[in-house]
Amino acid sequence: MPLGQDVQTFRVFVATWNVGGKSPHSGLNLNDILHADQSDIYILGFQEIVPLNAGNVLVVEDNEPAAKWLALINQSLNKSYQVALRPLNPVASLGGSLFFSKYSLKKLSKTFRTESRRRLKTCNCTPDVERKQSKDFCFRYQQSHISKDDISLEEDYDVPNEINIAEFSIPSSTNHMNYSLIASKQMVGIFLTVWVRNELVQHIGHLRISCFCRGIMGLGNKGCISLSMLFHQTSFCLVCCHLASGEKEGDELRRNMDVIEILKNTQFPKICKSAHSRVPDKIVEHDRVIWLGDLNYRIALSYSDTRKLLEENAWDALLNKDQLRIEREAGRVFEGWKEGKIYFAPTYKYSYNSDTYAGETKNSEKKRRTPAWCDRILWHGTGIRQLSYIRRESKFSDHRPVCATFLVDVVVSGGLKKGSAGSHMRVGIQELLPPTSKYVR
Repeated sequence: MPLGQDVQTFRVFVATWNVGGKSPHSGLNLNDILHADQSDIYILGFQEIVPLNAGNVLVVEDNEPAAKWLALINQSLNKSYQVALRPLNPVASLGGSLFFSKYSLKKLSKTFRTESRRRLKTCNCTPDVERKQSKDFCFRYQQSHISKDDISLEEDYDVPNEINIAEFSIPSSTNHMNYSLIASKQMVGIFLTVWVRNELVQHIGHLRISCFCRGIMGLGNKGCISLSMLFHQTSFCLVCCHLASGEKEGDELRRNMDVIEILKNTQFPKICKSAHSRVPDKIVEHDRVIWLGDLNYRIALSYSDTRKLLEENAWDALLNKDQLRIEREAGRVFEGWKEGKIYFAPTYKYSYNSDTYAGETKNSEKKRRTPAWCDRILWHGTGIRQLSYIRRESKFSDHRPVCATFLVDVVVSGGLKKGSAGSHMRVGIQELLPPTSKYVR
């Protein structure tokens, strides 16, 4: 470790959820999923936030569901700060409910930043920084020397849309916000959003986003959104994906190829003002990488054999037939990556608003799929320790959300010694133990 640099440990929460093409309603509560008072960074990835039909894939991307998800996330993370969305056709508010209307994802995203005048920049380097100082200044969040030519992340990457913008009723001060939105990006049905504790925003820099399409004919119904950033002096890459579907034999090879192509071809734009910057351009070049999403790997068993093992809670027998585990152990995909031990039931495919897997009743027989752990979180690099890896029990979708909590080491300049906790970081003994899971009919 270079002289004058220490390591500080931060708590990072990650969640992935395929929401089945359903737009959220105002009564959906994310508190049970987010545990909003513990982590320093929240990384939230969604798949199928819109139906994957021809209109959404080929014509115009529908940003309204993404804006709704942002509003609900903000409501959970910043309980004392709720944006009141004024509908175009006013409706009486009952019990403080949050009513949605047509509005712009870009405009809503800006309201969830700590201060509108302090937009997070893609590159925070000063043009005249000396070579000796560049490693220290490269990540810093500059509040001065901001010109009209500076471009915010959303202005770089969010495509303007034609959604009617409703008025916002926003408090004059955002001091009550605990977390600030630092990035949000949608590609058809994939949506990635990152929130950071307010006092840490100043240490985030070099935000860059790369989208890679893997659908038929290069369309964006499958693929990934990748985000690169520097936190203090440590580089992070976050990959939210939706890989090839299908449970036929050989479909796992298509998913392998999706991963291989994403790792090979994802390239982050060069935006650094410093000629001496060493900001990574590829995914695995980053110090810490977290990969989340609907990876769509299935269980290589028949439906009846899988159901029998589920009823016996025979997790090890099921995991031995998990395609992702098989492919990783064979060295065909994600070589060198890590995943926590799975102690929870398969997360796909459920009947809507039910604890029953699709196909277990006569009415759902046509939608039958062999239950599988489609929704996964993996990581690459050193300095990452997983505290928990669980699923949540929301019945909103045909998938269950999957969450993980990590302790992540970050190189800081003059920070705390290695092993010290980040701000507000708390670790309960129950998080160090595997949760007990039962098969739910």
